[in-house]
Amino acid sequence: MTQPNVPAFSPLGKPVVYQSAYDPGLLFSVPRASQRDVLGLGSALPFFGMDVWNAYELSWLNLRGKPQVAIARLLVPADSPNIIESKSLKLYLNALNQSRLAGPEALLALLQADLSAGFGAPVQIQLTGPENFGKLKLGEFDGLLLDRLDIEIDRYQPDPGLLKSTQDNVPVEETLVSHLLKSNCLVTGQPDWASVQIRYVGAPIDQEGLLRYLIGYREHHEFHEHCVERIFVDLLRQCRPQKLMVNARYTRRGGIDINPWRSNFSLAQMPDNARHGRQ
Repeated sequence: MTQPNVPAFSPLGKPVVYQSAYDPGLLFSVPRASQRDVLGLGSALPFFGMDVWNAYELSWLNLRGKPQVAIARLLVPADSPNIIESKSLKLYLNALNQSRLAGPEALLALLQADLSAGFGAPVQIQLTGPENFGKLKLGEFDGLLLDRLDIEIDRYQPDPGLLKSTQDNVPVEETLVSHLLKSNCLVTGQPDWASVQIRYVGAPIDQEGLLRYLIGYREHHEFHEHCVERIFVDLLRQCRPQKLMVNARYTRRGGIDINPWRSNFSLAQMPDNARHGRQ
């Protein structure tokens, strides 16, 4: 029997239980190893890097019960054994809303302990208070835009066979950018939108094939971090660049954005955490 087209039968607006009491048990850790096994990676990873999380919905109470707000930046090393499922982080942070704390330093210590335990490695955390919100940077990726290419495509799963390079050509140093990366959450199925920047030194990578490959994630289900690692590994194996960096900035969902980057060469500094226009 077909359900009537009325709000009561829709998937919209269903209640989610948000705790109002601090509970680190809300954090749900997911081992990185299982997905890396799928990619054929062992303990010696072909990259290093960081997952940069920005949490915009962070609030607690001071000792007199007055609400406080901040933005948190988390720096999670790529070699940590776990990721934390992002909705569980949202639930954890919202459970702090009615917690009375002595000040930002007390909050920072709490977050540092709980999140480092969840990720299984020390996590760097920076809090930005309202007095400094205006100092946070906006920006976009620099590089040659792949999206300018007028291509035809009908495959929406990542296909490494699309990645090609001309190995007998003189190596180039190139930075390529696309705003068309879209994957889907492994848990909820919700769409995850991102811009991606690929910096490499090596034989020229076929740009049309690379754009088709990136668009191929459109119906793929995987966590942000694993998508970026898959892109990195596929490029490394198929195109064999001497140097490679993959940097992605995902649109926030649930008040949190996640921005993984992976590289196999030393950078002068970590990629900028400037918030993009879509974030």
